[in-house]
Amino acid sequence: MDLKTPVLAEPAPINKSRLSISSGLMPYSSPSQQSIFTPTLLLSIPRKKTGVLDDVRAASWLDSMKASSPPPKKLTFDADADIDSSDADVAYRAWMINYPSALLLFEQIMHYARGKSIALFLDYDGTLSPIVDNPDLAFMSDEMRAAVKNVAEYFPTAIISGRSRNKVYEFVGLTELYYAGSHGMDIMGPANGSAFNGHPNCIKLTDKQGKEAVLFQPASEFLPMIEEVFTTLVESTQDIKGAKVENNKFCVSVHYRNVDEKDWKTVAQCVHNIIKEYPRLKLTHGRKVLEVRPVIDWNKGKAVEFLLESLGLSDCDDVLPIYVGDDRTDEDAFRVLREGNRGYGILVSRVPKESHAFYSLKDPAEVMEFLKALVTWKSRSS
Repeated sequence: MDLKTPVLAEPAPINKSRLSISSGLMPYSSPSQQSIFTPTLLLSIPRKKTGVLDDVRAASWLDSMKASSPPPKKLTFDADADIDSSDADVAYRAWMINYPSALLLFEQIMHYARGKSIALFLDYDGTLSPIVDNPDLAFMSDEMRAAVKNVAEYFPTAIISGRSRNKVYEFVGLTELYYAGSHGMDIMGPANGSAFNGHPNCIKLTDKQGKEAVLFQPASEFLPMIEEVFTTLVESTQDIKGAKVENNKFCVSVHYRNVDEKDWKTVAQCVHNIIKEYPRLKLTHGRKVLEVRPVIDWNKGKAVEFLLESLGLSDCDDVLPIYVGDDRTDEDAFRVLREGNRGYGILVSRVPKESHAFYSLKDPAEVMEFLKALVTWKSRSS
């Protein structure tokens, strides 16, 4: 293989970080870091919507939905596209120069973790469970559940998902974890830190196990609006074969994985026609899913920061956060860890993708091996 093959991302500038490691694999420094825990979450001003499909296309809705593979030389393949296996292998190996395997470099990562406390954050779909045609059947294996349970016994562990918090808890069924649903807009976390002090959308309570916990829902005022949009989207997409609308409490997901590609335009138009009437809602893209979310300054990256604060681990030099995820929404968390010189993002992908992550794993099977390796490492070091 020609290692000079161009890859997706330019190497990030590297500075000596507070992790006390000077390495080409360390996060780069951000010129400034602003606190996320302000009394209110700022609403961004949405652009004017025209109500025509040209506006949808201009906003890259349809382009993002199609996500067709460009020529192999660009190395930007869609995860669901069919490409020549030999070209894909060359592209993936070249891509891994910038996003090396977290399994192959596990010992190196643990070298950086020496003397530090690891905090682990995990996405669910595509990370702990496979991507499936029916989102209601995205079950994790018993072996994966055991791996997650074991790792949570050694490290504070949270799952941050686009699913509703209750739904992802039903899938996982482990009380040893912390859960954040709706892309971090619905968090049940520990009450060890001060993240909740004085925040109007954050309350202390006692969980089912009798432990003191914190419930944080920064978008609570949007609940009636989200319910209304969900009902309308169900009605408007009912005649589109394969379309599925999912209510994830603080966001609505419109799945089009089982929709014929010729009908994607219709799906986009249906969603556009509805949310144009709601200037305080926005659209984001996932893997074969359109997601309608509140326009607030909150995402999975903010959720990581909030959970670290709730755990009493924020602004600690002896903490190494690790976030494992596979989707676009996980990039917010990768970015926070990279720009904040805090820890590592690990992208789960079988194909080259541009990312703010530092390492990669191919699929949930490799994620499980990584979790098992963490447990083995910790048990030996203890």
